[in-house]
Amino acid sequence: MDPFTLEEADAIIAELYQHQHWPSLIYAAFFEFMFFTGLRLSEGLALRWDAIDTAKKTAHVRRTVALGVVEERTKTNKDRFVLLNDRALHALEFARQYAERRKKGKGQHTESPYVFPPSKNGEYVKQTSDLHHQWRPVIKGLGLRYRPPYNCRHTYATICLMSGLNPAFIAQQLGHSVQMLLSTYARWINSSNDWQELEKLQIDPKLVHTSNEAT
Repeated sequence: MDPFTLEEADAIIAELYQHQHWPSLIYAAFFEFMFFTGLRLSEGLALRWDAIDTAKKTAHVRRTVALGVVEERTKTNKDRFVLLNDRALHALEFARQYAERRKKGKGQHTESPYVFPPSKNGEYVKQTSDLHHQWRPVIKGLGLRYRPPYNCRHTYATICLMSGLNPAFIAQQLGHSVQMLLSTYARWINSSNDWQELEKLQIDPKLVHTSNEAT
């Protein structure tokens, strides 16, 4: 586990959107969605439009890609609804425009029920390892220390924690238990809130002084 900073994530996404080969731009939308929803890569690749509710701003995570096959389950065998923030919605809007342009092209798979279809052939990306071909050159080009794309998920978790979001909410979004979330990401909880937490005790010094005198 080695998350990126928010600044690094933004730089990676911006660079992906600058790709000169337009079919490859779908990966920019994919990674933006991963960075700002915390989905597992396999869940993102299996995401279909029928699982997206733009009115409610939710994505129903209930499928995964396993050994090249889309399965009606998640890694934990529990589906969940993920709330979509503005960055996730931006990625989806780009993916919709991409799908419309793809319909006008040629080939076997001009249409796909999947939100993030592969740039060449195929209805969906069958292996998360295929993402590395898009990922590695960008990380190298930006001069960033290499970390594999699964850290998009860890980046989302740590950004949420450092922003002070409720751990129970974050855990639900990621499909974790609160205990697992805190044990995994404890070091990234924003320490600037520590004094605010301590102040909640509301200990009156006079009461402490009186207590000492009594003893």
